Amino acid sequence: QVQLVESGGGSVQAGESLRLSCAASRATYAIFCMAWFRQAPGKEREGVANSHNDGRVAYTDSVKGRFTISKDNAKNTLDLQMNSLKPEDTGMYFCAASRSPWCAGALSDTEFDDWGQGTQVTVSS
Repeated sequence: QVQLVESGGGSVQAGESLRLSCAASRATYAIFCMAWFRQAPGKEREGVANSHNDGRVAYTDSVKGRFTISKDNAKNTLDLQMNSLKPEDTGMYFCAASRSPWCAGALSDTEFDDWGQGTQVTVSS
């Protein structure tokens, strides 16, 4: 099991950027996949980006070209750089970790075992 703590959320205008960070309680190189999810009010949680420890990354279509997921194994952190933010990016953003070695590309929350408490991102037009 790994404890995850997110930070970096806030309120911005459309077109601006935010960088989220997730601190893990143990070595991130030993975690098969780490990912970012988000949940808007009244909507289901959706996968945003996934980073496998072999270097493979995956993004949901709506954020491709705008968001970048990166992992720093020296600091045991997972970041999400979000550029050109849109109002539809608003939501609670969660960091998650998977214990499955076959998690590469997974953006379904059923594939992930450990979750952070979330950080709020609000984008106004």
